[in-house]
Order: sequence, then structure tokens, then C-alpha cells
Amino acid sequence: MPVGDISLRGKIVVVTGGGSGIHLALCKAAHIQGAKVIIADLKLSEDAGSLDENILFHQCDVSKWSDLEELTRVALRSYGEVPDVFVAGAGVFEPTWSNFWDDTEEETYKAVQINVNHPIKLTRLAIRAFKSSGKKGVVLIMASLAGYSSQFPAPLYSATKHALVGFTKSMQPLEELAGIKVVAICPSIVKTPLWTSDPNHTARYGYSDSYAISAEDVAKAELKLITEGRYGGGTIYEISLFGERVIPEWNIQPPGHGTAETMRGAEVPKEAIERAIRPIQEILLADSESKL
Repeated sequence: MPVGDISLRGKIVVVTGGGSGIHLALCKAAHIQGAKVIIADLKLSEDAGSLDENILFHQCDVSKWSDLEELTRVALRSYGEVPDVFVAGAGVFEPTWSNFWDDTEEETYKAVQINVNHPIKLTRLAIRAFKSSGKKGVVLIMASLAGYSSQFPAPLYSATKHALVGFTKSMQPLEELAGIKVVAICPSIVKTPLWTSDPNHTARYGYSDSYAISAEDVAKAELKLITEGRYGGGTIYEISLFGERVIPEWNIQPPGHGTAETMRGAEVPKEAIERAIRPIQEILLADSESKL
């Protein structure tokens, strides 16, 4: 029972991480198409401005499953129905408080809670909501081009996104079985506050506007994934400076492969890579000098 093409007019769309960046852009775009939007985030950014009556903000810590479970109840209380679309948009990129190289945590990597456990749990909750209401529905997961590439300076982030690509592919049969479509989008570097608000982060990882795409462009691609039936369950969809494409299950080439002229100026400079790796070398040195 494929979901097929859908219109967002009158549909209920829940978006974690919708308070800023890519998914604030998605919330605004979905609202323009007539959706009733629930932003689930810790807070709203200044860019959110004043919210229309059909955009609700609900404070949500996605690392807490009880907060995720509440989202369906928020939709029921506010609109009398379960959501039609769930978007797992919240995520973190190697924060100082949860990453592989600094390794400050004692019990669990919080980044894994946010980047992996939250989308997987939200998908399970969405399935229950859809099945209990008899609705067909869509789950969109924010993955990354890092989900099928190596990222030595940011291995925990890369691992979490690899997990989401594998999970989404594994959900492919769900659409035919239950009328529930699970898809993932894999952007390259996007111009968002994650990069622009922290000069140290920007410098270390070599961010540049010259090879970043806009949050609005990613949101447009997300809307296509949600509303167009040609993108079926299990779709992994890439958007980068080089364009957009569906990623096949096997043997993909890197974006821009074979186009040397376009690759120039889009590659991360060697000095930026060295700068990103330098703190890791220092950590490895400290590890070698520590006593177990």
C-alpha cells in the first residue's frame, strides 16, 4: 500500500530540531503549503520570529523518550488527530560535551542518544501512531553525506549518520507492508548556525560559504521526499553543491566525481584538514602519556 503523492494542506507535521537552521526552513515551507506544524525543540532561534497560529512550538529534549512520546499527544490535543508526517531533524555535530576525541563522558555518548536513538525511537512511535489511527504516513530522517563517507576528525558524527542510512534502507519494506514511508536526506555542508555561530568550530573544520548549500534548498528537497510518491520507502537522497541524486544501495561515486573543474574550490583545503586533525594528534599524544 504505497503512500504515493500527498498534499500537505491540512496535514499535521511534527519536526524535531525545527527551532533553527534547516528544519526551521522546512517548518516555514510546510506551513506555506498548508500544513499544521509542530516544532519540537529545546528553544526557538531568533530567526523563527513570531509564529502563525498553525505553527506550534513544543519544548522537547529529543534525548528523552518521554518527550518524544508526548509529541503525538500534543497533536491529538491541538488538532484532534495524530501527525501525518514525523521529521527527525534534531542532531549535533561533535559538540565539546559529546564527541569521540575529547571523550569526556562516563556512561554514554549523548550525541548517539540525539543523533541515532532519537530518530529510531521517533520512527517507532510514528509507526504506532499511524497504525493506531489507520493513517498512511511519512517519516523523514536527517542523515548526512557523512553517512557514507569517512570523517576522521568527526568519527562519532560519521558513525551516527552511517547508522541512520542503514536504518532507513532497512525500513524500505514498511511502505508496502503498512503504508508508512521512511526516507532520509543526506546533505553536504549547509550554511546554518551550527557552522556560523561558533568561530572556533568554523575554523577547526574548515567551513566556507563557497562550498555550503542553503538551508532553504535542503528544505525544498525534504518537501519533495515527503510529498512525491516517486521517492519510496528506504530512499536515501543526497543534496550537495553538485546537485541532487538518489543514492543506490551499492557502489556509489562521491559527489562531483569526474568533474575536476567543479571539484576545484569545493574540496576542503589541505590546511583545514590538518587544522582539524591537529587536536586529535594532541589527544593521542596525551593518551600515550597517561597511565591506566
